[in-house]
Amino acid sequence: MKKHVLDREVIYVHMNQTDHFVLSYGIRFIDFLTGIPNQIQNALLIRHKIKDSHFNMHTKLEYVDQEIIEKLVQEDIRGYGEFCWIDFHDEEHLNLLSGQEIAEILYLGHLKDHLRLPFYRKLKNNFAYLAGEDGWFNKTYYKEWDSFFSMLGSTIVGKINNQKEKSFFFKVKKKSVPAIPKEILHPFADFMKEGMVISLERVNRNRLTIEIPVWVIGDFFDMDVMYEEYEMLGDRKADGKLVFDRKSGEWQAFAAYSTT
Repeated sequence: MKKHVLDREVIYVHMNQTDHFVLSYGIRFIDFLTGIPNQIQNALLIRHKIKDSHFNMHTKLEYVDQEIIEKLVQEDIRGYGEFCWIDFHDEEHLNLLSGQEIAEILYLGHLKDHLRLPFYRKLKNNFAYLAGEDGWFNKTYYKEWDSFFSMLGSTIVGKINNQKEKSFFFKVKKKSVPAIPKEILHPFADFMKEGMVISLERVNRNRLTIEIPVWVIGDFFDMDVMYEEYEMLGDRKADGKLVFDRKSGEWQAFAAYSTT
């Protein structure tokens, strides 16, 4: 078992803007599902170990509807191993897929890569979710980048709210921190294109602010190697930070690193 798979105090994202996908570590299915702006209606299962599902005769693939999806949030998806799916609007749309399109979808799950961008007019899908081990290595395609930024802002704050406040000499009343607006994360897009790590375990909290450091660490497919690179940061100054002002209740972004 990978030594850092349960840590969840680090989020790594590498954005491929051209091909509309993000490689990530530390973002689980539950984070994704609760963070996207609009919930998916159905998911066509490409690779999975889910027992409760429906079967589509045309594609010869199983799928889950919204009721089952809501139950999956409570399960240990990571324990399933590979978990790959593509959303769709209605089952009748599955029956419209051509043989070529079905082949492309199967290829997507098998190689975790696309023959062409996996957004199908017939399915009206917005995502393709490809997890080698959920939360450890995920490759997720986003039709609209706003969905990704909204999800990331929600995920970061979800982890912050789950942390225990350290005791101070002064008292800080425990309040839920609001999600980070997607616009606040836009300045970090260039960081994400190079590979950015967000450290929740190095959060600096005081009476006035919560500061989350971020670093540009590079492009990784092997998350063991990524984590080793993260651990070697040492006292290196952060390339940027996300700051929550407790008094105003607002988030700000500070990006010191230059990609030029």
